[in-house]
Amino acid sequence: MKGVIGVCLADLVKSKYGETKWKEILKQSGLDEDLTIMPSMDYEDSIIFNVFGKTCEVLKLTREQACDAFGDYWINDYAPKIYGAYYRRFKSAKEFILGMDDVHDMITSTVPNARPPRFSYEEVSESKIVITYKSARNMIDFYVGLIKGIGTYFKTRVSVTKLSEEKVEVVFQ
Repeated sequence: MKGVIGVCLADLVKSKYGETKWKEILKQSGLDEDLTIMPSMDYEDSIIFNVFGKTCEVLKLTREQACDAFGDYWINDYAPKIYGAYYRRFKSAKEFILGMDDVHDMITSTVPNARPPRFSYEEVSESKIVITYKSARNMIDFYVGLIKGIGTYFKTRVSVTKLSEEKVEVVFQ
């Protein structure tokens, strides 16, 4: 997994809970509390998942709460600073969500070892889509949080329902 996920998590924890909590999370994860995660470096998935799990424990958050917080922070604070050009392509939450597979396709062609999730879409109606999430990492709960964050970014009420480990339903209101 690319370190950018860990960097975003670190930024989120430090900004909302403080540097001390982040160091505690790293220490409880069996890592050096002064570790600096590098965004473009490759890390074993298990390392990032372990740090995420310890984040939930230390901050006393459920997995859903942590995924929602991560998704909101990624979409509204972290990613616009480094992926602003992608953001400018989209005018609505629906456009953004429907464009993510193309963005991930571009990323896999330009970033060595990148393995972002891929998506396919079924437009059920003008206001409802069902998305198939394809990834060996099984991070669909993160994806649900990201979709909620997209709604916030575009000031659009979205309802997200996880239908399975591979499908979500999104309703734009």
